[in-house]
Amino acid sequence: MNRADSSPLGRGGLADDVCRRIADEIVLGQLTPGSRLDEISLATRFKVSRTPVREALKQLAIIRLVDTRRNRGSVVAALTVDQLNHMFEAIGELEATCARHAALRMNADDRARMLEHHAEGRAAMQAADVNRYEAANLALHSVIIQGSYNPVLIDMTTSLRDRVSSFRRTQFRNLERMGESFEEHSIIVEAILAHDVITTYREMRSHLLSARTATTRVAPAWGSPSDIPNP
Repeated sequence: MNRADSSPLGRGGLADDVCRRIADEIVLGQLTPGSRLDEISLATRFKVSRTPVREALKQLAIIRLVDTRRNRGSVVAALTVDQLNHMFEAIGELEATCARHAALRMNADDRARMLEHHAEGRAAMQAADVNRYEAANLALHSVIIQGSYNPVLIDMTTSLRDRVSSFRRTQFRNLERMGESFEEHSIIVEAILAHDVITTYREMRSHLLSARTATTRVAPAWGSPSDIPNP
């Protein structure tokens, strides 16, 4: 579908869309490390002006999927399998810690929102709606992270989550993974509601490492399950 800068999405929306599409191509190996990202070529391919492409490349540089070099343009960053494993291991620990605190600190409104997002995830899964499930997944994780009520921990977790967000999103191209993810969420949600900090921490950490493993189903170039640290 053709989109112009006057689209109802707005310029920011166009940039976000282009950002997601480029990120998906990087994760799926269609754009390899070191590949040059030419603004004109990308604008022509995505049928947009150069402005949203330029903004998309800035977003990708922030999450370090793209390297921008003065007077040399942008290229796909040289991320390795080991680096990706280390990032998922770290985000697993951080989100698990957030969830452990959330199990004790979330208030009634937080818990109600968590249940709403979990219900939305169930509906999305049953409809096999990948985009809807992705949005529900992000919202669920966000309310749990915020529920830790530790600003420093929230900032660290959110920053690293943004760096691996494209890899976490791509896992849902495998519809079976949606069902697995939902079941993992169910255990985490039940543990938080029960104030069970031990189960909450263990299951959230395992959930993030499972997401890393699931990435390889749709993007084999990023390693096999044997390359991933054990929970």
